[in-house]
Amino acid sequence: MQDRPERLSRTLWIGVGLLIVILCATYVLSRLEPQRPGPRAVLGVVADFTLTNQFGAPVSLADLRGFVWVADIIFTRCAGPCPRMTQQMKALQDALPPDSRVRLITLTTDPDFDTPPVLRAYAERFGADPKRWWFLTGNKQQIAALAIDSLKLTTLEKKPEERESPADLFIHATTFVLVDKHGRLRDVFETTGEDVDPTIVQAQILARIRQLERER
Repeated sequence: MQDRPERLSRTLWIGVGLLIVILCATYVLSRLEPQRPGPRAVLGVVADFTLTNQFGAPVSLADLRGFVWVADIIFTRCAGPCPRMTQQMKALQDALPPDSRVRLITLTTDPDFDTPPVLRAYAERFGADPKRWWFLTGNKQQIAALAIDSLKLTTLEKKPEERESPADLFIHATTFVLVDKHGRLRDVFETTGEDVDPTIVQAQILARIRQLERER
């Protein structure tokens, strides 16, 4: 009878220890797996637009209604992150199921140079599927309205005295953004940086796409 309190005390301390272990594990997992916005989060609404793709055809928001789409912004003369971002978009294209209705959209920050023929050559260089992946250009105001105002993709032309090389023309976002079937901005994914693992980012994007494709 006397050892009953000892057993109860031992059981209590074991329970406390297990609770501490669970809390520590939860904290570690939360650090390893950053929380992404929930499936119903809406970060903004994409305003109507009309731009021109790499084939010289007009593309508007209406053409993307009913499709989940991923967008980024680059310029073809870029010697910095743009080729790597385009390779990541190509990897995403290849990872999508053959019957996927997802569309990929790449905007240019450099419309004076990135004409449809230039964008078409760039797209072919990276193996872009023309039925799924469109490279869009237009005038600077049109691009800024979509990229900055709707998609939150920052872009800024560098002053000549700030350029470190002839190709050092713009500062722009290195994120991929995800838009749902109704033209609503739903998620943002960083693609570059020392702490960014492209494989993990791709898996997160694919998981998020599956969520949005299930939505009506």
